[in-house]
Amino acid sequence: MDSYQEKIALLQEMIAFALVDGELHDREYDFLEIVSKELEIEKETFLKLFENRGETIVIKDEFNRICQFYRLALLMHCDGILHEREQIKINEIGINMGLNPYAMKRVLHLMKTSPNRMVPGEVLLSVFSEQHN
Repeated sequence: MDSYQEKIALLQEMIAFALVDGELHDREYDFLEIVSKELEIEKETFLKLFENRGETIVIKDEFNRICQFYRLALLMHCDGILHEREQIKINEIGINMGLNPYAMKRVLHLMKTSPNRMVPGEVLLSVFSEQHN
């Protein structure tokens, strides 16, 4: 990730996504807090992000777009409840990021059928790279 502002924008997008079903579950909050620590966002700034809605920054690098899509997918699954609004929104976000819809669908299916809702990194990247051929 290049800049602090990009990290803030990614976290804002994740917070907005977590709230798409109308509530923020404890597990979603915990996941967001872990991500904010990984991105080296201070606690005070993290909490302010729930109040402020910033503009979306386009992620230029495809690898980082795939990573953000996967973080959103993990967030979608972390409360154990798949809402229809979340599924619609994650597809909308992925398409707006320029990701292949078939690869996104395949990754979401792999996550749904995985016992821990996770997909190994190499599988995730290979699903998206298959679509380039």
